[in-house]
Order: sequence, then C-alpha cells, then structure tokens
Amino acid sequence: MIIDPIHDSPPARKIQIDVSGRMGDVLIRDMIAAYLAGSDTIEVKADRILAEQKSIIRSMCYKLIGPEIIEETAKKVVIQDLLNPDEISIKKSVRRMYLISNSMHIDAIKAIKTLDADLALDVDQRDDDVDRLFLLIAKQFRSILRGARLPDAADTSIDEYHDLRMAAGPIERIADHARKIAKVTTTLNAPIPDDIMEMIETTSQISRKIVEDAIDALYNFDVVLANQVIDRVSNMSLMITKLNGAILDIDSYGSVAALGTVVDSIDRTGDYGSNIAEIAINSAMSRVL
Repeated sequence: MIIDPIHDSPPARKIQIDVSGRMGDVLIRDMIAAYLAGSDTIEVKADRILAEQKSIIRSMCYKLIGPEIIEETAKKVVIQDLLNPDEISIKKSVRRMYLISNSMHIDAIKAIKTLDADLALDVDQRDDDVDRLFLLIAKQFRSILRGARLPDAADTSIDEYHDLRMAAGPIERIADHARKIAKVTTTLNAPIPDDIMEMIETTSQISRKIVEDAIDALYNFDVVLANQVIDRVSNMSLMITKLNGAILDIDSYGSVAALGTVVDSIDRTGDYGSNIAEIAINSAMSRVL
C-alpha cells in the first residue's frame, strides 16, 4: 500500500505598495523589501504613477530574478514572480556568485594594468549579476524560515542552507571590491609602474586563492583547509604593508590615493575569504552532531 499525502499549494502572497511621492532610493528600497518578503505578486499603486517611478520599477524587475511586469496602467503596476523556486539550488547560486566575483577581480586588475576603461565598465556591470543572486538567496532563505520546502532538500540540509546563505554575504562584498578596483581605472592618468604593478598582481593572486580555497573548504567540509586559509590571511598582511609603502613613493598624489583603494580592496577580499573559511569550519562541525 502506498500512501501519498496531498499537499495543498500555499496561498499566493500579495503585497501592495503605495508609491505616492516616493522616488529614487526610497522606491528602490521598497521594491527590494517587497521582493525579499517573498511576495508572489507585488502591486504598485498611486493616484498617478510618474514616468520616472515606472522607470525605476522596470529597472528593479531587471535587477531581480523572477519578477516580471504583467499589468501596467496609469495608476497601477502589477508584478508577478514567475520563478519556480524548486528549480533553483542554493549550492549552484553561491558557486555562481563566487565564479562571477572571481572573474570580476581578475578583470579589474587587468583593467588598471592596461588602463582599459571598457573592461572596467564590464566589471562594473557584472556586479549586478552577483547582487541578483544574493537577493534571490536571501529571499529563499526567508521563505524557508517561514516553513517553505527546501528547493534542494535532497542534498542540502537546513544547516547547510543557513551556512551557504551566510557565505553569500562575503562573496557579494568581494564583488563590490572588485568593482571598486575597476573604477580606479578611470582615475589613473598614467600606467602603474611595473614594479608596483607586479606586486599588486602577486598580492591579488594570493587574495583570490584564499577565497577559492575558502569556498572549497565550505563545499567539502574541510576544516584543515579552512584553518590554513585563515593562517594565510594573517601572512598576507605583511605583503599589504610592503605594497602600501611602495605606493607612497609614487610622485602623483592622485595615483597614490587611487592605488591605496586598490590595495585596500585586495586586502578586504582576503579578509572576506577568512570569513568564509570560518563559516566552513562551523558548517563542518555541525555535521558531527
């Protein structure tokens, strides 16, 4: 005998936002909050929705995974979340975030080396892809806290889901720092001296390797590797100090300030790798219980 329980579909969640007088960043924050709340339908309304408001609403739909405008009038915009959460694996989403942020960092360093403004712009635009994945993960985690079924319950426990959600935060900030490095490209008036550029590239490679190994430790529950990553972050601080000293010898004050931003972002990237390694240790230990 096979007993197959009947699971009723959860009722559709709908939220209404009155955007009268709400513009710019305020409206953007409202849209993101409604998305993170897990609404199936978002109804934006006002006595009259201005063209600028509609432009923000459309751009936010582009920057989020799932929402699509299905109805639009002068007084109302209805947004439907068309994403099937069962098709989205958090393991794949976090891995994708890492791969994009890593490629952003590589290309950001290349952009400042070659003064390639177009490549720097491409890095800047890729940050949106990381943000979209981060917000999707945050939304899914909120849904799980409300009792929703795990999208990839077959191979991901609730503890792992929590740890991966925690790791998504540092990865999102790593992408932000890659973006900061790329933006320096447009402020440089001359190529970076070869000796300093070589130091930047070497330190950048070490920082990226720290993050790569931290991600591997997280996915493989490797406590030994995670501890090695944390030790390497401490050792990298000596290189950061040496690099900062070398930058001070550059004649141009503007270049010193710009390259200081680059070095700080490389340093922060390594620190975020350490944060992920700590999450990896916590995740591995929770499996022992």
